[in-house]
Amino acid sequence: MSDIQWSDGAPIYRQLKDRVIAMMLDGILKPGEALPSVRQVAAEYQLNPITVSRAYQELADEGLVEKRRGLGMFVTEEASRQLRSSERERFLKEEWPAVAERIQRLGLSVQDLLTPLGNH
Repeated sequence: MSDIQWSDGAPIYRQLKDRVIAMMLDGILKPGEALPSVRQVAAEYQLNPITVSRAYQELADEGLVEKRRGLGMFVTEEASRQLRSSERERFLKEEWPAVAERIQRLGLSVQDLLTPLGNH
């Protein structure tokens, strides 16, 4: 699951869940692949297994992973499509308005935005 730096800004289970989601979006965790076991993640990152279970349960509640009895948690086939859709919507509603406002405030043109930084 790579190196994770925990911050005080959000509960650890939420940060773990967000990291798993990022791995799905980046294609590191693909549909049908197993998530690392709760015990494995808890031991590797020195977390309480209940914390890891809570993150995994939220992913399951959202239909992003499914529990296979005796085998563990697996990324669902719809996870990538579902995440892209919800992340795009969240970006457009929550992040883009602030970015657009800053672009306007700085007087940047479309050409400014499309030109690599070294060519200004």
